[in-house]
Amino acid sequence: MKITKYPAKEDYAKLMSRPAKDAGELNAIVCGVLNDIRKRGDEAVREYEERFDKVALTELQVSETEMAEAETLISQELKDALEHAHRNIEAFHRAQQFEGVTLEVQAGVTCSQKSVAIERVGLYIPGGTAPLFSTVLMLATPAKIAGCKEIVLCTPPAKDGSVNPAILMAARIAGVSKIFKIGGVQAIGAMAYGTESVPKVYKIFGPGNQYVMCAKQNVSLHDVAIDMPAGPSEVCVLADETSNETFVAADLLSQAEHGIDSQVILITNSEAFAEKVEQEVERQLNVLPRMEIARKALENSHLIVVKDYEEMMMLSNMYAPEHLIIETQNYHELALQVTNAGSVFMGSYTPESAGDYASGTNHTLPTSGYATAYSGVNLDSFVRKITFQEITAEGVKGIAHTVELMAENELLDAHCNAMRVRRLSVEC
Repeated sequence: MKITKYPAKEDYAKLMSRPAKDAGELNAIVCGVLNDIRKRGDEAVREYEERFDKVALTELQVSETEMAEAETLISQELKDALEHAHRNIEAFHRAQQFEGVTLEVQAGVTCSQKSVAIERVGLYIPGGTAPLFSTVLMLATPAKIAGCKEIVLCTPPAKDGSVNPAILMAARIAGVSKIFKIGGVQAIGAMAYGTESVPKVYKIFGPGNQYVMCAKQNVSLHDVAIDMPAGPSEVCVLADETSNETFVAADLLSQAEHGIDSQVILITNSEAFAEKVEQEVERQLNVLPRMEIARKALENSHLIVVKDYEEMMMLSNMYAPEHLIIETQNYHELALQVTNAGSVFMGSYTPESAGDYASGTNHTLPTSGYATAYSGVNLDSFVRKITFQEITAEGVKGIAHTVELMAENELLDAHCNAMRVRRLSVEC
């Protein structure tokens, strides 16, 4: 990790920047695949599955036989863990339900709003170096609670054509409608445009590598909504001399092992603690199975020493991390000052991995600084809120003058007339 001590405020922006990437070549590759999927449907999907996932598929959809077999391939202990996580995720997201509102804003003018589920959603679940069955629960559970009629899931198959059984088990628990053995850009294209096998969805959710993220942003321009723009995963940890260096190092490494382009940042007001963490990171790193991935990620990462808690929060809010862990003695006080973060983990006993799996909050979160404007996935992500208004004859009398005057001054005469003819009608 790069160590910086007491940076000047004018250097904050540069210090907290993410690694830049040239997306030109990447975008050209992705657009080529997407255009082919749009034109040739299933045929193109199968060709790209053979090219990229090294598997020749006759059927793209996971069968009921495969679903049943998956239940026999995972332990009862893991099934119980999936059920436990699902209960917590379901409880927290069910509590977010919107009951609607109706209000008479003035005599004869009534406005209301109701929540309506997106009818068909698509979920992308990575299945490469880390099969993210936890993401199935995070996305399908709120989709089911929201009332989405069809939940379509795509995930890359293994070379033998099978899908990770834990992904299938999680899908069954959370209520997924259809599962397809499709990975990468071809999965995003299939859900965005629809093919002979894969239904066209109205909104796509889920993480993925740089190709998947590029594909999601491309299809969102004209064809389908997406959950949020996203980049590599990241964490920012705030700590002081009272923090536990073993916990902090473990938190940094738990994020670094996601991928070589992940970024982890520690901000502390104690030089002595920073040195302890640096040593502890190296000790824990050397025994990690994904050591080489984590070590590469640490090259993009920073250990920053600042003067006080105020500077700590300034840097954190400027960075707008996907995950923010506050392990200081005054973590409640600092949490009140958070303005930009995807999800916040408070206190020494709250690792980010709890939120990743089972605490109940959602782990699909804004990265790359998008936490300044985007929320993480929640129940509202799967619904639309539709407004209604009703004006009676009495209401026309009370509101007509305002509407007509504003329309006239915007030079929109037809708008003005639509209200005028009603006013004249009720005045007769």
